[in-house]
Amino acid sequence: MEAKVSWAKDLTFIGYSGSGHAVVFDADRDSNKAPTPMEMLLMSAGACSSVDVVGILQKARQQISGCEVELSAERAETVPKVFTRLHLHFVVTGTALSEKQVERAVNLSAEKYCSVSIMLSQSVKVTHSFSIQEAE
Repeated sequence: MEAKVSWAKDLTFIGYSGSGHAVVFDADRDSNKAPTPMEMLLMSAGACSSVDVVGILQKARQQISGCEVELSAERAETVPKVFTRLHLHFVVTGTALSEKQVERAVNLSAEKYCSVSIMLSQSVKVTHSFSIQEAE
């Protein structure tokens, strides 16, 4: 896997993935033009885990119609201000979803499949939870 990041101006950078996509990063909270690198890392953990949870539930033939993950992180007080805690709360929406299947999907993502959160868990306390909403 390869990527590159180029300085655009001020504290704005553009990341280019090896697959041909571009993403803007902005470390200047005053201009707030784009997510910071740490926000991108947080969202990456959520995206990676969500892919797993949705895929596992679909393979289990669950009638899933939505999945959101609410992410919260705590950072160290001093530089480097690394994440010290990360929590992922999944809100899974569907019809007659099995709580056992949703729990299984979240646990499989956390323990086996999500490269991002598993990598982060080597140095960060990562926790997961979920709730189920019936589709309207």
